[in-house]
Amino acid sequence: MDAPGLQIDDHMTVDVALSVLIGARAGHLLLQDDDGRCSGLVTRAQLTAHRAASSYSDRARLRDIPLDRGPFTSSVSALGDAETAMRVRTLDVSPVVDEQGYALGVLTVIP
Repeated sequence: MDAPGLQIDDHMTVDVALSVLIGARAGHLLLQDDDGRCSGLVTRAQLTAHRAASSYSDRARLRDIPLDRGPFTSSVSALGDAETAMRVRTLDVSPVVDEQGYALGVLTVIP
């Protein structure tokens, strides 16, 4: 498990989130709801695809676009179970959350 990395509010616009990703040279961002709980994970590829869509608006907020909203990996999950779930859902990275839903880190599947 790696550190959670960048965490941003899910009310941020797509453009700002994409700028943060590019500036940080990161592949993903964890999203937080108003209470600071993990509410999703978004990748650079998802943001770029959304921005290229004909329905794109510069006012689009992260909470309004399709992205991975869980279920996330529990901190008490067995590693093998977490890896299987990620492979079934075709995820390269999954947030690890505690019992209250706060991000503790991320798991990454290495091909």
